[in-house]
Amino acid sequence: MLKSPVDEIASFFGIDPSSALHPRYNIAPSQEAAIIRGTSGGGRRLAFATFGLVPHWAEDPKVGYKMINARAETIDSLPSFRDAYRRRRCLVPADGFFEWQIVDAMGQGPKQPYSIRRFDEKPFAFAGIHERWEARHGGRIIESFAIVTTQANRTLAAIHPRMPVVLDAERGERWLDTSIDGCALLKPCPEDWLVATMVGTRVNKPANDDPSVLEPTDRPITPAQGSLF
Repeated sequence: MLKSPVDEIASFFGIDPSSALHPRYNIAPSQEAAIIRGTSGGGRRLAFATFGLVPHWAEDPKVGYKMINARAETIDSLPSFRDAYRRRRCLVPADGFFEWQIVDAMGQGPKQPYSIRRFDEKPFAFAGIHERWEARHGGRIIESFAIVTTQANRTLAAIHPRMPVVLDAERGERWLDTSIDGCALLKPCPEDWLVATMVGTRVNKPANDDPSVLEPTDRPITPAQGSLF
């Protein structure tokens, strides 16, 4: 999600405060979202890209549906991600995200959603990579991105074993510098950075892109009847 005031986002990321941003509460795969790229002059530029990486060599852009995340452990070796990692890193601005906890011992049935944000409610960056895909015979162009994930820290491990790579301003600056080995930055953020709040299931529908998806709930999801233990 990205709902902070534009001037606050612009200050944190060093971009033009007149950038065309509007609040987003429920950004889902295949949707367009903001990313920030480095420029040749050392500056930064805001762009919009589709959430789900489409490698430039892909035959079918539908592969993007399966590549919303790039694992930190293999980003520099898997063909789908390594070229973008070496040449096309980006920051994905955010001030929160959602994760879903399995509540059924068999891994079936509905999952419990959580809203995760910084304690101070400030913006932060996900480590990302981006690509530009062009149809072989011209015409269609897709700008896309993926978010880098790593092992969850202790704050989030009870919810999910993985988490996005969350960067502060200094680490974000280093991530954009493709002349350095970025893998050293792809670690879980400190445990005291984030807080998780149980929310309702409205977030499960991407069409619900409004503040209601952040409302806490005191009615957690329970395992489906008949589950095996």
